[in-house]
Order: sequence, then structure tokens, then C-alpha cells
Amino acid sequence: MAGRNSAADFTVALIGNPNVGKSTLFNRLTGLRQHTGNWSGKTVEQAEGFYPYKGKRYRLVDLPGTYSLRSRSRDEAITATYLRQQTPDCVLVICDGTCLERNLILVQQLLGLTTRLVVAVNLLDEAARRGIALDLPLLQRQLGAPVAGISAGHGTGLPQLQELVRQVCQGYLASPGDGDAAADARQEARRAGQIARMTVRQTATPQACRFDRLLMRRGFGAAFLLFLLLGLLWLTIAGANYPTAALQAGFDALGRCLERWLQGLPPFFFGLLTQGLYATAARVIAVMLPPMAIFFPLFTLLEDAGLLPRVAFLLDRPFARCGGEGQMALPMCMGLGCNAAGITGCRILSPGPARTAAILTNALIPCNGRFPALILLAGMLLGAFGLDSALARATVLLLALALSVAATLLLCRCITAHTGSAPNSFLLELPPYRKPRIGQVLVRAALDRTLRVLGRAVCIAAPAGCVIWLLAHCTLSGGETLLQAAAAFLETPGHLLGLSGPILLAFFLSLPANELMLPLCLLILCGGGLDTTLPETAMAAALAGCGWTWKTALCCMIFFLFHWPCGTSIATIWRETRRWQTVLAAICLPTALGAALCFTLQWLLRLL
Repeated sequence: MAGRNSAADFTVALIGNPNVGKSTLFNRLTGLRQHTGNWSGKTVEQAEGFYPYKGKRYRLVDLPGTYSLRSRSRDEAITATYLRQQTPDCVLVICDGTCLERNLILVQQLLGLTTRLVVAVNLLDEAARRGIALDLPLLQRQLGAPVAGISAGHGTGLPQLQELVRQVCQGYLASPGDGDAAADARQEARRAGQIARMTVRQTATPQACRFDRLLMRRGFGAAFLLFLLLGLLWLTIAGANYPTAALQAGFDALGRCLERWLQGLPPFFFGLLTQGLYATAARVIAVMLPPMAIFFPLFTLLEDAGLLPRVAFLLDRPFARCGGEGQMALPMCMGLGCNAAGITGCRILSPGPARTAAILTNALIPCNGRFPALILLAGMLLGAFGLDSALARATVLLLALALSVAATLLLCRCITAHTGSAPNSFLLELPPYRKPRIGQVLVRAALDRTLRVLGRAVCIAAPAGCVIWLLAHCTLSGGETLLQAAAAFLETPGHLLGLSGPILLAFFLSLPANELMLPLCLLILCGGGLDTTLPETAMAAALAGCGWTWKTALCCMIFFLFHWPCGTSIATIWRETRRWQTVLAAICLPTALGAALCFTLQWLLRLL
């Protein structure tokens, strides 16, 4: 067959609606580690793996989750094209046992396309907990295709499933008469409803459904999720203080050892390696690692428990009024960890104005790299009024996030109005509440998110630290360094924004890593090396000694929220869109908004 791979005896295409457990089953069979999450749209590109069974080798292709084969979105087009062009030996369609009716629409379309079909009804354990009983033998007779009941997360029913796949690959075919390729959406939905009513029985109303009815109320749900987010931010802020201080002390001690080891080098190379390369890498690790080590596991727990899709549901109405869709909230939530990850997460959106708006506005959401500076600036702002505390700082950050969401809605409205296109309709699935898998959450948070983001930041920031050190030590004819000359040149535009030339220059030089902005300010204002190991209190005192006031901290905080994306995010935008116009718009839109807000705020503060 055309779909066969020379390294495998048979090719099996794995297909299903989003969030039915395809990636979990893929990981269980192949032993690979495909990212899974308790929301729709996590698999947006096909993944391949192999597994053996009874002396044969099977190639498993995990296709993007799709609700239909009618090619309305990018994910659906990828899946439909593969099935029509590659002709796999078996099509394994995964259905969610907790909401079978919706999944049966795709099954009918597949029966009209191929007779090499196996239906796997997943999440039987979830269905039992929700009081749902399934008659799988009757379902098999109604569909005319082999059916297996499984729980991919626990590995239940996989031997039976593998046996059915083997039989289909070797010639056991489904009944072709049960699928109608020419059927319209209404006929498919009607037939799906008939089969579901015959094969599904609700034995009880689970507690989760009653809780969902309460949570999905706009007022209560918004208040509950805001309280949850406030708690997450407070834990991140309060919990990161001690490990950050410990890491800074450790890097300081290691730096002294490195200086003793390299003291024989010429002064130029000694300063470049210790104050440029090492100091920058130490700053990025010490500042980023503790908050990420707290935020990402907690965030992943919320994802795994099924709460994040409820955020999309609650935000659907305001996003729809602005020409977007509630599903844009999911990349926004991912952007809290890393804007580059949030931009990649925009793949779950259908191509169109909503997806473009999500990419362009993702930098408005403060990422984990900006949190430490925002926390310090919030402390300086609150300290001027004697209100500084961890809870107060978390509240200020929450207000900053609210401002970011408001700005996102505003720009989304402007972008979709400019395109003149209607937003794409979408089907938002609310997955079941699940007990978080602690071990898997910790591994995913550590490997897929924390270490990956941290490694990317260090790789970009460390060479940039060398360049910055060179600029700080290259002098002009008058003895002025290049940094000082550039800061003097930017003094006028910086003053107009309520900042200064050194602060504005620090924003430009921190393009590789936002974590470097405040240390760069001290470098330009005070001279010397790039001191990246100063604790928060010492850095705040040093900035105050350089003339910073609460007004400076406030304007700096606003511009830190709204300015150009970091270098990693810019590269990700180009990789996702391949359009320099989109990259340029992603840089200019948030910067223009931040400049306008700072300009207005600084003139208002002058009136006080």
C-alpha cells in the first residue's frame, strides 16, 4: 500500500476529536513522549512512532485532532489530506466515552471513506465515574465496524485493541454501507444521535456536572478563576524568594572561584568571560528558574485538572465581541509561562483573523521572564506608600494581567476590523475534571517547559551578555563608552515616556532576554560590570540611589508590560508565519501601545 513504510509491516493512522486521548494512546503504544494536555488541540502536527505486536511492526501516525473531514481548518485539512492520499492499512479512530454522540459524526465520515476502520472508545473509567454506561457490542453492530473499549491512561483494553488492529490490517473490513460520504451535517448529527440514544445510558448525575453548572455562571466562574490565578501568582512570588536568594549566593560563590581560576588571563578576556558571559547566564538562571519551577507545575496541574478550558469558555463572549474567539485564551495562558510557547500554541486556532490577532497580541501577556522585574517594580511602587507585601504584589500583578487582557481585546478588535473578515466559528470542548497525574505533571513541567524555556533563554542571553560587556568597555575619543553615548542619545525620547535614556537603552539591549533589563539599567547608570547577582532588595536600593521614584517604577512597569517581544518570540513568529509583515506588526503594535500609555501617564503624573 502507498501508506506503508519500509521499516514497518503496517501503517495505522490515529485519528479522533481533540482531547479524546489520542496522544496518550500514542505514548502508551510507542513509548514516545508526545505532549498531552486536558484541553483540545494539543496535537497540531502529525507524529510518528512504532510498536511491535505478534511478530509484526506497526507504524503509528498520530494525526491532528479534528471534529470533521470537511477541511474547515488547518488541522482538518492535514488529517483529511493524509487519509485520502496515504491510504493507511488501518484507521484507528478514538472516541470519548463521556460524550460519544459528538464523536460518532467523525466515525460516520470515516466509514464513508474507508472500510479499514477500528473504533476505540476511550475514557471508560471517566465515563463510569460520571454515571455513563456504554453498550459496546450494540455500538459495534450499529456501526458495522470493530469496537474496543479502552482506558489509555491506565492501559486497560489495549491487548484487545491491538488484536482488532491486526485483524483489520490483515483483511478484516468494516461494513461499507453504514457510512455515507454524501451525507450532510444534519444527517450525520441525526444518525449520531440515534446511535447514542441506543448505546449510551446515563445512570446518575455526577457531582462534577453540578459543579460545572455553578462554575460556568459568568459571575461566579470569573470570580473563582480570578481567585485561583491570584493564588497562583502569590505562591509564585512568595515561594521564589528563598530559592532565588540561594541561587544568587551560589552563583556568586561560583563566580569568585571562576575569577580565581581565570585570573591569569588578559584583562580583556577575563572581563568578557566573568562579567559578560558568566554573569549574564547566572542572572538568567537565578531569576528565571525558581519562579518557573513553581509556576509551571502549578499551571500544569490546572491544565491537567481541566480548569483552563473553562477560562476559554468564560472569555468567549468578550473575545467574540472583539472579533475573536474564546479559544484564544488558551495560548494566552501558555504565554504566562513563555510567549514563544504561547505563539506556538496559536496553532490550535483556525487560520484567519483570530489566529493572526492571537499571534500579534501574545507579547502583551507578561511571560515568566518578566515576572521578577515586575515583582521588583511593584515592590518599589508599593514601598513608596508603605503597602509592600507578597499579597499586595500579587494583586498588582493581577491588575497588570487585567490590563494586558484589556489591551489584547482592544488590539484584537482593531486587527479583525482591519481585515474585514468575520471570526472563525469553533467548537469549544469542556473536558472532564480529572485527578492530576502528579508524576507526569512534574516531568512535563520540568522537561517540556522549565528546562526547555530556560535553556533557550540562556543560549540567547549569554552571547548577548558578551556583546553588552563589549559596548560597556569600548570608549569613544572623549572617554565616553558606547553605552553612555547611546543612553545620552535616547534621553529625550526616554524623558517623554516618563523614563530616561539609560532605561530606554536597557529595554533595547534586553531584547535577547527580558531578565537583563534591570541589571542593564544599573550597568549604564552606575558603570562597572553587569552585576546580575544582586538580591532584589539591593537592586531596588541601587535603583533608588540612581534617582528612581515610584513614578519611574510605574512608567517602567507599564512599558515592561507593553513593548516588543523578546528575541525568541520574534524568531518563533517568523517560524510560524513566514511573513515579515506579521513579525514587524508584532513588534510595532505592543510598542506603540506602551509608548502611548507611558506618554499619557507621565503627563498625568506631572499634574499631581
